[in-house]
This record gives sequence, structure tokens and C-alpha cells, in this order.
Amino acid sequence: MKSIITLFVLVFLSITISCSDETSGNIITEPTPIDSSALYFPPINSSNWETISVVDLGWNPNEEQLLYDFLEAKGTKAFIILKNGRIVIEQYFNGTTATDNNPWFSAGKTLTAFTAGIAQQEDFLDINKTSSTYLGSGWADITTDQENAITVRNHLTMTTGLDYNVTNLNCTDIDCLTYLNESGSFWYYHNASYTLMTDIISGAVNQPFENYFDLKLKNKIGMQGSWVSFGYLNIYYSTARSMARFGLLNLNKGTWEKEDILTDQIYFNDMINTSQDLNLSYGYLWWLNGKNSFRAPSLETEFAGELIPNAPDDLIAGLGANDQKLYVVPSQNLVIVRMGDDSGETLLGPSSFDNELWEKINLLIN
Repeated sequence: MKSIITLFVLVFLSITISCSDETSGNIITEPTPIDSSALYFPPINSSNWETISVVDLGWNPNEEQLLYDFLEAKGTKAFIILKNGRIVIEQYFNGTTATDNNPWFSAGKTLTAFTAGIAQQEDFLDINKTSSTYLGSGWADITTDQENAITVRNHLTMTTGLDYNVTNLNCTDIDCLTYLNESGSFWYYHNASYTLMTDIISGAVNQPFENYFDLKLKNKIGMQGSWVSFGYLNIYYSTARSMARFGLLNLNKGTWEKEDILTDQIYFNDMINTSQDLNLSYGYLWWLNGKNSFRAPSLETEFAGELIPNAPDDLIAGLGANDQKLYVVPSQNLVIVRMGDDSGETLLGPSSFDNELWEKINLLIN
């Protein structure tokens, strides 16, 4: 009988201790599942970056290798797809690695447009003021009245009216900057008028453009890279991941996680929407899809239809020579980066490669 009582007591104590342990403060709870639909931001100064697979997203894995084959054949060096900020695809081709810097070419115009917005929100710059406010008078070989009619906004929208029938469209020397049209009356992709934006911002903030850019944009979102001068051009070089970081910043309307970088939402919305009625597919140095018509670099012709018919209508893009691509698609929380050599067409911005690439992307994600 004593043995039975002893056994009963031991069992009771065992159950009591077990229950006590389960209700004590030392219990290790299961981690909260990660919400993969929430927007994710990779940490600053770290190579860590959350990933999510094609399969987990319900995309078509059978199209993945076909996309890679297409990219490699078209001279691609780096390709990234982010969904909700997480890396779905990150591939490097043709001898390129994740640490290699590649040129943005004219896709870097989007960096300048964003930096101009920061300068305006800090009251250094007013894009509705004349360019000469920041460049000084006599910056172009035009009359005072013509000069006073050109605003910073004209530089951001490619509507300065400066003559593009010149030998070198990149030349920013005074004798290269002559009058052709009334400002705001015609759209033409004139690199020289854009390049002056860095001088305008420098004059406004009273420090070198590159220093201001690093302080207010690059360092705040963990980008790396640098501006490199080639003759009249100032071209940004970085890794593909840095381009993806900038795309993610714009996907979240100028806020990096909880830090507001570009708080002027009026400027931001103007930047990523039609900025004038001369080229519906152009904002402030950003290309826009889903419009009824567009104009292309090096041409005066207006073309009917969307810029990239195969892409989502709300896509905004930074597009550079040799098919540098930064696509941001707010409706799908996508950021897509393509860097490398030209795909076969030597063009300054949009090319038929955009539509071909989106055909392949659609097969993957749809």
C-alpha cells in the first residue's frame, strides 16, 4: 500500500512541476511568423537581405531558367527582382559579381531628380525659379529675356527650349547652349540641359552636388557607389543592389523603413507623374508607362501607345544607355534591376528590349 501511495505522490509532483514550468516566465515562445507581404528594408551597412523563393510566391519556376538564358544572351551583367523588398531573384552573368560596380548612365537621372526634391524640401531650391537663380546669369548663349524664361522645372522635364541641333548634345559650354524654342513649348531629350541640374543643386545648397547626395540620400539608405565624370557627363556607378535599394525607396514614396528621406509628397507625386503635356510618358527625369503616347530620345516624333506595352500601367522607370533598367511597380510591390551591355540596340533610354524583357518577366510572375 505504501508503494502505491509513494508512486501516486511522485506522479502528482511530476505533473505539478511540469505545469509550473509551462506557466513560468522562462518559457520559450515560438517566433512570430514573418509577414512576407509587409514591405521589408535591408539593414544599412550590411550585406544581409531577406529572400523569398519563386515557389513561395506562387510564380512559375519553369520559366526561371528561360529568363536567365534570355538575360545572359542579351549581355546582362546583373539582374535583381524584389517583391515587397525581399530578393526573389539575384543573378550575375558574363563574368560579373555582386560586388562589381556598373554604370547607371541615364537611369541615374532619377537620382538627380530625387536629390532636387530633397533640396527643395529643405528650402534651398525652388524648381519654379529661374535657372539663373542658382547658375548665375550668362550660363547660356541666349538673351536675358530668354534666360529668365527658363526655370529649374524646365531642366527636370526636358523643356528648356535650348537648341538640340548641336554637334555634341552633352556639351554644357556656354557656346553650346543656344536658343531654339520658347521654354515649355517643346520636349526633347537634351542631355546638356539635364547635366546642368547638378550645378543648379550645387548652387542651391552651397556645396558640391556629390557631397549633398551622399549625405542626404546615398548614406541614409545604405547605397554605395560614386559619381564619375567623363567629359561633360557625370555618371553614377554602383552595384545592382544599390540600384535596388533606391528603387525600394521610391516604391515606398521616399521613406526608408521609418525614416522620411523625401517628405515633400507634392514634389514626389509630380516627379512620378506626367510633368507636361508634350511627352505624357515623362515626369521629372523618370519614364512613365501606361500613357497614351510617348516621345523617345534623339527623336522629335510623338508615338501613339504605351512606352512598354507588356509592362504594368503604373510602372515608373529609370532608363539608361546600354539598357540599364530600374523598374518600380507600385501595384505589385516590385522593384526590378537590369545592368549590363546593350541588348542589341544602342539607344539612350527606352528600347525594344524593355518590352521583350517584360514578356519574359510576365511568364515568370503570372
